[in-house]
Amino acid sequence: MRTTFTQYILLLFLIIISTTTFAQKTQVKGTVVDGNSTNPIEFATVVLKDNSTQKNITGQTTAADGNFEINTDANNFYVEISFIGFETKSFKNLTASNGKIDLGTIKMGENEELLEELVIQGERSTTEFELDKKVFNVGKDLSSAGGSAFDVLNNVPSVNVNIEGQISLRGSTGVQILINGKPSVLTSEQGNALGTITADMIEKIEVITNPSAKYDAEGTSGIINIVIKKEERKGTNGSFSINTGAPHNHSFGLSLNQRTEKLNLFTQLGAGYRELPNETENINRDLINNTTVLSNGKEYRNEQFYNFTLGTDYYFNQRNVLTISGNFAYEIEDQPSKTYFSSLDENNQVVSEWYREETTSATNPKWQYEAQYKRDFKDNEDHVLLFSAMGSHFGKDQSSEFNNTTTFGETVDGNQQTATNFQETENTFKLDYTKPFSEKFTLETGGQYVLNDVSNDYSVSNLEDGEWVEDENLTNIFEYDQDVLALYGTGAYEGDKWGLKLGLRVEFTDLNTLLKNTGESNNQNYENLFPSAHTSYKLTENFSMQAGYSRRILRPRLWDLNPFFNIRNNFSIRTGNPNLQPEFTDSYEIAAMHTLEEISWNFGIYHRYTTNVVENISTSENNVNISKPYNIGTNKATGVEVNGKYIPAKWISVTGEVNYNYFNREGTLETTTFDFNGDQWSSKLTTKIKFPLDIDFEITGQYQSKYKTVQSIISGNVFTDMGIRKKLFKGRGVLNFSVRDIFASRFRESETSQTSFYTYSYRRRGRFITMGFSYGFGKGEAMEFSGQRRRY
Repeated sequence: MRTTFTQYILLLFLIIISTTTFAQKTQVKGTVVDGNSTNPIEFATVVLKDNSTQKNITGQTTAADGNFEINTDANNFYVEISFIGFETKSFKNLTASNGKIDLGTIKMGENEELLEELVIQGERSTTEFELDKKVFNVGKDLSSAGGSAFDVLNNVPSVNVNIEGQISLRGSTGVQILINGKPSVLTSEQGNALGTITADMIEKIEVITNPSAKYDAEGTSGIINIVIKKEERKGTNGSFSINTGAPHNHSFGLSLNQRTEKLNLFTQLGAGYRELPNETENINRDLINNTTVLSNGKEYRNEQFYNFTLGTDYYFNQRNVLTISGNFAYEIEDQPSKTYFSSLDENNQVVSEWYREETTSATNPKWQYEAQYKRDFKDNEDHVLLFSAMGSHFGKDQSSEFNNTTTFGETVDGNQQTATNFQETENTFKLDYTKPFSEKFTLETGGQYVLNDVSNDYSVSNLEDGEWVEDENLTNIFEYDQDVLALYGTGAYEGDKWGLKLGLRVEFTDLNTLLKNTGESNNQNYENLFPSAHTSYKLTENFSMQAGYSRRILRPRLWDLNPFFNIRNNFSIRTGNPNLQPEFTDSYEIAAMHTLEEISWNFGIYHRYTTNVVENISTSENNVNISKPYNIGTNKATGVEVNGKYIPAKWISVTGEVNYNYFNREGTLETTTFDFNGDQWSSKLTTKIKFPLDIDFEITGQYQSKYKTVQSIISGNVFTDMGIRKKLFKGRGVLNFSVRDIFASRFRESETSQTSFYTYSYRRRGRFITMGFSYGFGKGEAMEFSGQRRRY
């Protein structure tokens, strides 16, 4: 695979060289300065626009001395120059002399009204639609204030996050989570790393329900890309935030940026402590012997967390920039829990009662580095070469002790210990090349190579006659190695009203798992094609249609393959299956978008056909329920999605969303058939009100319906979040107050009824109250408006 990848890189560079054109150019140049101080304006946007369509042809930003120089082969254009806080300048009826247009010194006048308008827009979350994705621009969602990335995601259309932090898109959990367009250690299934990203740090979230071939094929329901803010104003800028809450949720964040002519240095610091309590209840009933085990208790996951990011952009010149960054996160976990058990006989009489106490401590170091080189070409602002290399590591050193104490009847005393040493390393190399051949035709091509190596050393010991004895049946070392090589190409046509994008991606996967103590191995080597097609048609200025198709894969996740389990409740156990195969999904959708001054809405119909569906199957013996994932048949899901926003006045806005899908499950496991139909739906309604004295109020209600799985019924629930914000110090300071799950009504309830056994489980996290303050200094504004959008 490594040889193939090297050959492809060489071929790609040959393509790049061969597609460089040398057509006759027109040179446009000038110098942009402040009309009052005559100081040069750096990073002003200069765009050449078509006289007929007003669409962008090419452009760039001004250098530190305010100069710009653009070469183009277009011959029917005008020049537009803009910068935040200044009036936009346009130059039309241009005539070239000897292939040159010199605009001389261009004085920009300030526009305070425009600046104020932009700051206000920066506060409000908005959704934009592009050819193959939706972009949720994060504003000040007050119920997320002081929260984490999970809380922001729960405000994004089409996305839901359950109380265990599991993210779903349109009701499906097969989602690929990216940070700044790339896999990240912060999206690991281990720990709660995504929670270390605070809401203040997020600029926008891209929801890609039908990704083109350019994107990783992983994730059967799509991709969610979290884009982190990076301040770029010249000089020293920054902001800090401090939050507190109940249950304990205390954090501090600091963002700093130093910008010079050649160097942009940025850093972010975060630290905090939080408690995540869970109330639990379980019923395990043996329908053959008519015996029952009941349990209930409270679990805690207490975490100290530290997060440090340091990076720099180095501008060799206007066309070449190198970005190097690193992130280190560290968590210290404490997980105390106490669960009460009762054992009942066939006459429903209590035979014994006891409680099980857990003491768990763990440390989770995480680090990540990234080096990225970007090359812009003079002929077009979208003609780009991008190479990146990224590495990440996650470790967990955990020890747990479980003590059983009998309080009534038959003795069930017993102590157990577990020890875990987990190490995961991933390295990703990407090369992307984008070449516009004209204003309407664009080619994209590239490759990606991902290497993932995991080792999990797990042991269980029982206390026997005062000595710890290792249980050989539950002790082993699990090794997991997966390499994925991907190559892709897409071609796009975007006319005035109609657009089409076609693509093809090929991925080669090499997966190996090994249980070292027993020698059991599972080796898989396969290659797959992933075509994609997207089209859009603009009927009017305010109404457009989109349609898309893509093929996706969901490879077995590490913890679906890992055969070891947590024995916190040793009557309800989940274990992995090393023999799992990947799921494949063909995804189709049609969407309509309509935008008016006060109302905007989006309507979509989608269909997903998934094979080799992974489902958890429960078995029971002696009231011990064991859940294990298997590949079972197919799933056909057809759904409708509607979301929209209504702004009847400047002081109020209402955003709503409804998602419904009907599915048909077919499959057989051994001699059992799992054929059934079902449906599920969710809805979300948010109202935002602006009060006098710079006070904002927001309330969000959500409903998630019950739904069926192959064995169980998952109950529905409804919950409400609210938030209040007050601006201070002329907008530089912001005071936030939020309550998540006001009525403590958010829970997860599962019921499984089979011929030989019945199980019930309930989990509730409860109400969270948070209060925070943030402040911006330099040219920053309280972590809420990031200024000029990043352009190289």
